[in-house]
Amino acid sequence: MNKTFIIAELSANHNHDIDIARKTIRAAKEAGADAVKMQTYTADTMTLDCDNEYFRINQGTLWDGMTLHKLYQEASTPWDWHKTLFDYAQSLGIEIFSSPFDKRAVDFLENLNVSRYKIASFEATDYSLIAYAARLNKPMIISTGISGLEEITEVIDICKAAGNNDITILKCTSAYPAKLENMNILTIADMRRRFGPKVKIGLSDHSMNNETVISAVSLGAEVIEKHFILDRSLGGPDAGFSLNADEFKAMVQSVRNTEKVLGQISYDESTQNRKFARSLFVTADIKKGEEFTEENIRSIRPGDGMHPKYLKDILGKKAAKDYHFGEPFLG
Repeated sequence: MNKTFIIAELSANHNHDIDIARKTIRAAKEAGADAVKMQTYTADTMTLDCDNEYFRINQGTLWDGMTLHKLYQEASTPWDWHKTLFDYAQSLGIEIFSSPFDKRAVDFLENLNVSRYKIASFEATDYSLIAYAARLNKPMIISTGISGLEEITEVIDICKAAGNNDITILKCTSAYPAKLENMNILTIADMRRRFGPKVKIGLSDHSMNNETVISAVSLGAEVIEKHFILDRSLGGPDAGFSLNADEFKAMVQSVRNTEKVLGQISYDESTQNRKFARSLFVTADIKKGEEFTEENIRSIRPGDGMHPKYLKDILGKKAAKDYHFGEPFLG
């Protein structure tokens, strides 16, 4: 199988300290990530600075009690960091890209020559944003956390209508952190059946374990995205569902081991150990003209003689030459 593309999501895990952001990018590279992903928005492009019931979070999340505007102020990455962090990642030899949350962010990222676009789960219903990014004909990665089957189909069609056929759809459970019983990873196999092979399928994972990722790769996920933090003690909006450097490294190793285990479809295993299989051997001296019986021809180990399936055809026939105890029976 092809190598799984593993993305380390920086998100808000910089705590508004660009040195932490740099260290996080380096740590992600050292942990085995193929790419680092940022987020490009401002609180004002995401929502209104309003504190009424509509804008205060109260849905059983890590952020309950905050207003949307306050959360996005705390979580956003300053736009004037982007070029510095892009240049730094490129100097380390790790790909870096971002999630735009409005058209202005797409324009900004284009000026940085971003390699691909990721559409976040809660923006996957913003069809005008998707069309605006897709028209640039760069790879599109789209999370589906809140999207139904019809909406996923429509998003794929929007990208294709824009002339963009490099599309990856990520199964995503939009809970932070996500519980194992809510992951429904079997959906990946169904998505591959419905949308593949031209559309790639992957996983954006907010759970705190490796079983989810291993299951996804086993079912054919080609892309894995996980939140990455230097140390959860740093705190921040996303710390509670982000893997630290050691955990991320262990996850990457689990993915690479899973790839090895999956291998490829093969019914032609190595013949080296056929030596220890059963085959037909002479188990008593046989003179020319004597009859082959179950006492003088048997199926035993090792595997140097004829296949055991021929025993029934041999028994009862006459020997055309002498045979000696302990030699492979070759006919």
